Amino acid sequence: MREYFNCAMDIGEQMLICGAEVHRVEDSMERMCSALGALRTDVFIITSSMVVTVHTADGVLTQTRRITGIGTDIEQLHRLNALSRKICAVKMTAQEITADFNEIKNSKKYPFWIEVVSYIVIAGSFTLFFGGGMIEALVSMIIGGVLRFLVHFSDKAELNKIFSKFICSLVVSFAAFAATKIGLISDIDNIIIGNIMLLIPGVGLTNALRDLLTGDSIAGLLRIIEAVLTALAIAAGYFLFICLIGGSTI
Repeated sequence: MREYFNCAMDIGEQMLICGAEVHRVEDSMERMCSALGALRTDVFIITSSMVVTVHTADGVLTQTRRITGIGTDIEQLHRLNALSRKICAVKMTAQEITADFNEIKNSKKYPFWIEVVSYIVIAGSFTLFFGGGMIEALVSMIIGGVLRFLVHFSDKAELNKIFSKFICSLVVSFAAFAATKIGLISDIDNIIIGNIMLLIPGVGLTNALRDLLTGDSIAGLLRIIEAVLTALAIAAGYFLFICLIGGSTI
């Protein structure tokens, strides 16, 4: 049972890292452990920790996992969900579960250039949506591409996510300001808004509300606090930019 328990913990941990809401992970853990032979499963999960105890015919097993680096990977989460359902439906060995899990975990991600293009398109689209013109949208697209590289380097450097959002907001603001100084645009507001939309933690806030509605109050509140701190960091980056240029964006 210990090998099966380790497999279930690995899957639950990876689901949480991929951005799953707490209720989904707790429910999946309980179902997998029951299917693998547990008589009772007690699961307590928050965004930064997992504590799971299973009662078996041979005794009690408990594991604690520290969770760091939560992100958003819907494709991998979908495949992990499918694996958890397969474990519940089909009798699998620990080796088979581990092999399927490693295949999912090590699966090829989207190429970096696709992510850059996505940032470019989204930044330009939001700038148009908020009332910007075509020139402003083009400038916003360039800044959006630069923003993706900045996020990439921040991840590589393992910067604190809140501090990273602060730096990204500051750089976006200065890049838009530079575009006004060289005469490309006359108004930077729509460009800044279009790019800052890429930094807003929409998925995290949605998961926080879902956790609260399903009764996971602690996890929901922690996610909300993180989302609020991230939003404040984004605002602080723009505020510092305003202070540095003397209180005017023109």
